[in-house]
Amino acid sequence: MSRLLLFGAGVAAGVALSRKVGQTARKATPVGVADQLGDAVRELAGAVGSFGADVRAGMTEREHELHESVSERTGIVTGGRERRTIDGPDNGGRPVTRMAGTIDGADSRARRARRAGR
Repeated sequence: MSRLLLFGAGVAAGVALSRKVGQTARKATPVGVADQLGDAVRELAGAVGSFGADVRAGMTEREHELHESVSERTGIVTGGRERRTIDGPDNGGRPVTRMAGTIDGADSRARRARRAGR
């Protein structure tokens, strides 16, 4: 019985070792190296994208804090960005990011024309 158990363990170890050697040999081929490189590049791209999103979120949060601080200390409403829905024929009522205090429509075109000296 002991010999049968040792024989079974040896067969199992041989199969496992054979599969491991086969996998390692495949990784050493050009196709295997390309697969590993592609996986690494995808992982790096995901990490960079995630980092960029975190940085943008932090910048937006800090900008909002600074605008609130200036408004509290001076009473001046700064040009923070606000999202609001502007109904018009060109945007179909979609939310549009505008600077606070900007003038929409014809008034802003007339103001730009006066500045240009027309």
